[in-house]
Amino acid sequence: MLIIDPASQVPPYEQLRRQVVDQISSGELAVGSRLPAVRRLAGDLGLAPNTVARAYRELESQGYVRTAGRNGTLVADQAADGKVARRALELTVDYVRSMAGLGLGGDDIVRYVHRGLSAR
Repeated sequence: MLIIDPASQVPPYEQLRRQVVDQISSGELAVGSRLPAVRRLAGDLGLAPNTVARAYRELESQGYVRTAGRNGTLVADQAADGKVARRALELTVDYVRSMAGLGLGGDDIVRYVHRGLSAR
């Protein structure tokens, strides 16, 4: 079940994206499972269709789902490379959240990443 907390500091599209990732990671959503249509899910969750569409686009760009035209949006097959990419993204998101928690903006975070890469 997907739940959006309107009082959360986390934007609704990100809440949705995280919940779908969790369901895929736990196996609750199996490979090939069809996600609800954008308009239907938006209506069910009380969100704008563009919010759901953004979450789906991000999930697709991260390799969690694939768009199958008229067949909708399906959970993608996570091959070994996909698992590495997924874990790398999870670590990156955790890092960015931690840095943002320190009050740093995007440019500062990128600057620290570059400094970290040159220090390794």
